[in-house]
Amino acid sequence: MIDMIIYSMIMFSEAAHILDVYSSTNRVYEIVGRISDIVISIIGLLFTLPILILFSFAIMLETKGPAVYSQIRVGKGGRLFKIYKLRSMRLDSEKDGIKWAEENDHRITKVGRVIRRMRIDEIPQLFNVLKGDMSVIGPRPERPFFTIEFNRKIPGFINRLRVKPGLTGWAQVNGGYNITPEEKFKLDMYYIENRCIGMDLLIMLKTLIVVITGEGAR
Repeated sequence: MIDMIIYSMIMFSEAAHILDVYSSTNRVYEIVGRISDIVISIIGLLFTLPILILFSFAIMLETKGPAVYSQIRVGKGGRLFKIYKLRSMRLDSEKDGIKWAEENDHRITKVGRVIRRMRIDEIPQLFNVLKGDMSVIGPRPERPFFTIEFNRKIPGFINRLRVKPGLTGWAQVNGGYNITPEEKFKLDMYYIENRCIGMDLLIMLKTLIVVITGEGAR
């Protein structure tokens, strides 16, 4: 609740005018993108349902607790929403506070390492895409805590909120988890300023390669 209040104050004081101006552009691209999101998310959910069921059982067999969990993230224009993921960490993973996942993170379970390497833990976010919280392609959504922290350290970080967050994106296929927030911001802004159908298709192709190779996973 505190994170939500603080973040709302930052949005109204710093970035609302930037987001309002940007939202009026690229209407055709936005419409085509939304139609594509709906089609891809429905097809994706139908084809991946057996995988979700299989790994959900595996997660619950290895550790106690639900297989799917939700977490508050920041979306387009600073709107907060619940993101859905397959659980890849222990239930007490944040007993010492909120922090980013690290390479060889001890909090990640055995099943968790598999689903993170193959990006299977992200599949439930197709529900977010279908609902309109996210797009298939865009900057990865951050938690309010990290959004506030990174915006203090990286000038303009909040400008990532000009577009919907994505299931995959330019930063994810060009480094993934293995890049710094500063590098991630530069890649995200490059996509935001240059996004087009051709670039989206390239990201989809590179995403397929990442899923197959497990490149950039933690």
